[in-house]
Amino acid sequence: MPHTTTHVVFPIFDGMSHLDFTGPHHVFSSAPDVCISVASIDGRDIDADGFVFSGLVDLSQVEKCDVLCVPGGFGASVAMLNESFMRDIRRLASGAKYVTSVCTGSFILAAAGLLRGRRAATYWANRELLGEMGVIVENERVVRDGNIITGGGVTAGIDFALVTIAEIFSSDVAEAIELRVEYAPAPPFGVGRPEAASPELVRKVRYDLGTSLAGWRTAVDRVMRNVDAA
Repeated sequence: MPHTTTHVVFPIFDGMSHLDFTGPHHVFSSAPDVCISVASIDGRDIDADGFVFSGLVDLSQVEKCDVLCVPGGFGASVAMLNESFMRDIRRLASGAKYVTSVCTGSFILAAAGLLRGRRAATYWANRELLGEMGVIVENERVVRDGNIITGGGVTAGIDFALVTIAEIFSSDVAEAIELRVEYAPAPPFGVGRPEAASPELVRKVRYDLGTSLAGWRTAVDRVMRNVDAA
């Protein structure tokens, strides 16, 4: 059989959650015969919570990929309103074997028109908003619907990457990587999902997220107005 390489593209943007990107990137980079491109608009440096990613590929110059992996973070609410960025997301998704996201990266896929009527995961505090975009939102760490694979919030990106690698290669490959990176989560408090946390803690965290959630509300409203006007 001819030798093949799986090309994974991460389109990144200012204000992304860096673990949404670096977690899956580390897992994918452990897989055999994988070529990874990290791209941004014009190849410019990207700031993510004080980390600056440089030496990036110009997103518009990426011709195609096998796996498109869109990270999330509050910056996704800005990126999904950027026409240039979204044009490249649609273009690359149209030819990708797998279209994927982590955390609120699912909003970028939804804004691109790729998730309407499809099942997907996202960050727990944003589930209702994503549902307003015509997405069937599921309360899972990883959700697959056809060639679309989405991960829940932040740390779920590692689960997502392992599931995707099992799909592309095999469970044996994914299991070997899981052991190699010693992925054996044992959260010290066990409250990492709202279903496991007290109502008081959920209310507190929602309150702390208030400003960012308001920004998401505005961004989703703008996207949906554009959809209605089209």
